[in-house]
Amino acid sequence: MTATVEEPVVASVHGRLGHIRLNRPSKINALNLEMIGAVRMYLHRWAADESVMAVLIDGAGDRGLCAGGDIAAVYDGIRGESPAPQEFWADEYRMNLEISDYAKPVVAVMHGITFGGGIGISGHARIRVVTESSQLAMPETAIGLSPDVGGLYLLSRAPGEMGTHAALTGARLGPGDAIAAGLADFFVPAASLEAMVTSLRGIETADDASRIVSSFAAAPPPGVIWPACRRWIDTCYRGGDPRAILSALRSDPDPAARQAAQTLAGMSPTAVAVTLAAIRRAASMALAEVLEQDLVLSVRFAAHHDFPEGIRAQIIDKDRQPRWQPAHLDDVTDAQVAAFFAP
Repeated sequence: MTATVEEPVVASVHGRLGHIRLNRPSKINALNLEMIGAVRMYLHRWAADESVMAVLIDGAGDRGLCAGGDIAAVYDGIRGESPAPQEFWADEYRMNLEISDYAKPVVAVMHGITFGGGIGISGHARIRVVTESSQLAMPETAIGLSPDVGGLYLLSRAPGEMGTHAALTGARLGPGDAIAAGLADFFVPAASLEAMVTSLRGIETADDASRIVSSFAAAPPPGVIWPACRRWIDTCYRGGDPRAILSALRSDPDPAARQAAQTLAGMSPTAVAVTLAAIRRAASMALAEVLEQDLVLSVRFAAHHDFPEGIRAQIIDKDRQPRWQPAHLDDVTDAQVAAFFAP
C-alpha cells in the first residue's frame, strides 16, 4: 500500500468509492490532530455527496494501518509544548462516533499493526477486513492509560472474558482472534487486497460493498488465544477485583495464564484497576456513552503520574522501566479508582 504525496492523509474518489488513506508510514500512520481533522472533513464531504456510495479507509506502508495516536505529541501537550491533549482526544472520539454512525458503508482494511487509535478508526466501521499480517491491540495500560477510542465498547462485547484479557494486558490479536473477538468481520488474504479495492471502485450501490468484500474473503487462520485459552481466561478474569484476577492468573496451571499474570503485573496498576471498572461499565453503555467515559478518563490520566511516566519509559527515553505510583495493585484503593469516574 503505497502513496506518493506527502500529505498525512490522502483522499480520492474512484467511481462511487471514496478512499481515505493514512499516509504517515514512517510513524506507522500514527494519528495527530491534523490527520483526524482531514479524515473528518472527507467523511463530512462525502456524506453529502450522492455520487459516493461507500468509503474505504486504509494505511500507507507495509507495517500497518495505524499504530494509534501520536503519543509523543500528546506528551508534548501534557508538558504545554503543543495543543492540549484534550483537544486531540475530543476530536478523535468524535471521528470514532462519526465512523460508527456513517450512513454509507465504511470499509476498513486493518492490515499489520492496528493499535489503539488504529482500532478507533477501523473497529467501528461497518465492514472490517483483516489479513495475514493483522495484529490488533489496545495496549494503553502499558503507558498508564485506559483503552479509549471506544475500544472498551467493542471488547466488552467479545465472547467470555476475552475482551477483559485484551484490555488489561494489551494482548495482540491476529486475524483469527480479531474476528473471534468481534473486532473484525472478514479475512481477506493480502494477495487479494488490490483486486478487492479495484472491485470496490466499481460499486453501483451501497449494498455492493459488503457483497464485494465477502467475495474475496477466505476462512481465517485459527486463533491463538480463542478458543484455545478460553478455560483460563473465563475463569481468571471474571469479577471486578483486579487483585483477584492477578492472583488467579498466577495460580492457574496453564503456562499461558502465568505469562498473562507476568504481563499484567508490569502494567500501570492504576490503569489496570480503572480499565477493569471501565470495561464492566461499558458492557451496558452505547458507543457514544463509552466515548464520553473515555474522554473523562483520558483527561484524568493526563493529570495522573502514570501516564506521562509511561510515555517517558516506553516512547521518549525507551528505558522500558516505568516507575508507577502506586507500584502495586494492592496499593490502588477503590476510592482512587472511583475518583476517575466522578462527575
